[in-house]
Amino acid sequence: MRLLRALLCLWLLAEAALASRVRTRRELGPGLYEHGVYDAGGSYCQRGDVCCHGRNDGCTVPYHDTLCYCDLFCNRTISDCCPDFWEYCLGIPAPFPKAPGCARAGRNYPTGATYRENCNLCTCGPGGQWQCEDHACLMDGELIDAVNRGNYGWRAANYSQFWGMTLEDGIRYRLGTFRPSPTVMNMNEMHMNMDSNEVLPRHFDAAAKWPGMIHEPLDQGNCAGSWAFSTAAVASDRISIHSMGHMKPALSPQNLLSCDTRNQRGCSGGRLDGAWWYLRRRGVVTDECYPFTSQESQPVAQPCMMHSRSTGRGKRQATARCPNPQTHANEIYQSTPAYRLSSSEKEIMKELLENGPVQAILEVHEDFFMYKSGIYRHTPVAEGKRPKHQRHGTHSVKITGPRPTPGARRGARAATFASPAASTSAKWRPSWWASGAVSAWRTCPTSERPAAPLSSHPGAPPSPADVLVPTMALPSTAAPPSPPGGTRGVGPPRSPVPLGRGMRLSPGSPSPGGRMPPLC
Repeated sequence: MRLLRALLCLWLLAEAALASRVRTRRELGPGLYEHGVYDAGGSYCQRGDVCCHGRNDGCTVPYHDTLCYCDLFCNRTISDCCPDFWEYCLGIPAPFPKAPGCARAGRNYPTGATYRENCNLCTCGPGGQWQCEDHACLMDGELIDAVNRGNYGWRAANYSQFWGMTLEDGIRYRLGTFRPSPTVMNMNEMHMNMDSNEVLPRHFDAAAKWPGMIHEPLDQGNCAGSWAFSTAAVASDRISIHSMGHMKPALSPQNLLSCDTRNQRGCSGGRLDGAWWYLRRRGVVTDECYPFTSQESQPVAQPCMMHSRSTGRGKRQATARCPNPQTHANEIYQSTPAYRLSSSEKEIMKELLENGPVQAILEVHEDFFMYKSGIYRHTPVAEGKRPKHQRHGTHSVKITGPRPTPGARRGARAATFASPAASTSAKWRPSWWASGAVSAWRTCPTSERPAAPLSSHPGAPPSPADVLVPTMALPSTAAPPSPPGGTRGVGPPRSPVPLGRGMRLSPGSPSPGGRMPPLC
């Protein structure tokens, strides 16, 4: 009996000690308002519909990063009551002044609260006013509405993929081709053999003429590497076409981004002449072998993971395995020298008809990212805004054919082009980058020097998608497949383009015969 009484006493003492520790933990706490009241006008006890008599340590509501209480015990010197306890549970004013919050969409937010308005961060200031950043956004609703209200020949749309990006980010990360050097701009033009009365079709689709040989554009993400993507895309199509479908490689832009480092900046931009030089002298593997991984622009370029060695006569062989462990096909593909096309609309069209897609450089402006349909031309809708809303950059694309556009001005013709600045959304890509239209045929007048965009000519119509020369292409070539493990590429040229007339892209001066000296 004595033993039973002793055990009961011990149990009661343990319960008392536990209760003492619980009380001490709450009672000796610093309270909730040591550093001021957070969200003084917030709804806590009212939202949870809780008001408890006496002390109830379970009468709590989540508050910021802790708990607040809605029982009578909370109303003491060191308070841990919810901000609305006094008004909701006791019906009296709170013992602290309410800080003026910021109203938005019928709700009140405390000082320091934030939200995003497109690309701008807004913060609730001490005076109860929202203080917002003032960046120019890539997607601008006012510009979209202005384009669609005007008679500009094309329609604009809001793309969720670009929502939240600044215009500066779009120009910096979604383009990525440097303007050609004066030496490249002054290259001699390659002329096609044409009859004066030759009639060319108004519509042409390269994918229909060469089924299975025209590759879909890859998504460059926020890597400013259109110089690598457009070059790899044009070379892929030309190799497929001129090997008569025996080779259909989708060449790796990542190979160019990581390994072509001579005066190139990877995902921070590059030169087309440097890309073609690397493709001719070093060669690249397929995208399956060396897949694209630089989705975001990075301050430090990714190291080159694909090297090759010479096997003689200009051919090269890979000395490393594919970075993608799922494939072992590491053949090196090379090209013959690229050349600059004539600025004649008909000659560019004939080049497309006979030899396949070509590459072009565009000077694009702030409204370029909103394009949906029609023939894109730069509009003056941003002229009423501050200078930061008026930006331009240089982009490179693959042109796959001409097409007429309903509703366009008489005589106007659009070019179907594929851009590497594609979205990750398959639904969005075909309606924009992969089949966009631009007044690309309106290249520099033959009577003017072709080194300047159209908009610099007095009296010329505005054209924010001015096509800067040169328009680049590979010579018309054909080659049978090479043995596995060797070099694949385009071989000796066929008519109408003799190799001796193909222009090498290099910073040197033209030498007699119309050729430029090699880079090394």
